[in-house]
Amino acid sequence: MSPVPKVRLSGGLEICRVLNGMWQVSGAHGAVDNAKAVEAMEAYVDAGLTTFDMADIYGPAEEIFGQFNSQRCNSGNDTPALQSLTKYVPRPGPMDRKVVLKALQRSMARMHVDSLDCVQFHWWDYRDKRYLDALGHLSDLQQEGLIRELSLTNFDTQRLEEITSRGIRISSNQVQYSLIDQRPAGRMEQFCVANNIQLLTYGTLAGGLLSERYLGKTEPNSRAELYTASLSKYKKMIDSWGGWSLFQDLLVALDTVARTHDCSVASVATRYVLDRPAVGGVIVGCRLGVAGAGQHISDSVRSCSPDLKLTEEDCAAIKAVTRRSRDLMALIGDCGDEYRS
Repeated sequence: MSPVPKVRLSGGLEICRVLNGMWQVSGAHGAVDNAKAVEAMEAYVDAGLTTFDMADIYGPAEEIFGQFNSQRCNSGNDTPALQSLTKYVPRPGPMDRKVVLKALQRSMARMHVDSLDCVQFHWWDYRDKRYLDALGHLSDLQQEGLIRELSLTNFDTQRLEEITSRGIRISSNQVQYSLIDQRPAGRMEQFCVANNIQLLTYGTLAGGLLSERYLGKTEPNSRAELYTASLSKYKKMIDSWGGWSLFQDLLVALDTVARTHDCSVASVATRYVLDRPAVGGVIVGCRLGVAGAGQHISDSVRSCSPDLKLTEEDCAAIKAVTRRSRDLMALIGDCGDEYRS
């Protein structure tokens, strides 16, 4: 098995190009057994997937990582280093240094670390300009060594330009990016390439909809069929993008490409986004303690393997479908605008 390739962020942290996303333990995807989740993390690390993405609002995600991290540190074995990216998602309110520091200290205590590899800041309302206060304090704390990489989550290009123009160094921006949602190609990519900012993408597999499992299947609409927050969220995105019939055409095209490369539809969909300008890594949800994780891990490793190279013909076949979709920039707006009124 080829080693999982890594990318270096502007502050020097090296992370895997496929990251293990921990939104699935937030409670929106069913009940979570913390002990089983901790145990299941070992299989990802054994496969070379050592980078975990979490948030202070993802239920017990930080605690689960902390338990796993402590077990590894106490084992005495020579184990690969982990990279832990978390998010700071404050409620609206004063953003003085004390408030910001307290939030970071809470995350560090949960994660059992003395400093944070990467803090990805999210803000709900651009009209409330206190996000600039928070980022100023985060930048100061970065200079003091509490944070290695200062990043953003779901900020649009306009605000990204505003923040960097104030001299705040941003390492990455976490945004939705997939064959369905290609809004980052509109404005975001160009700015990020010019300013050494990596895109870390989520929703790249549309919550699992971009897989053989849904090829040739009737449209799911019931709560029983769309039984996780991810499936419900990305099914709505497919509806906006062009609907189930066009989505089936896309799955057919992806399946055809996948067969020529002896891989899965998920691996092709992930590889396509990994090859986009400015994309440093793709976040794929962990199946912690859930059946089928082995195939899930295999698909992730295969997607970033140097042996998987999409040809011009592969990309042309995919684009022949995606160009028939609606313009999500016109419908929704720039990256992250779906989270704001």
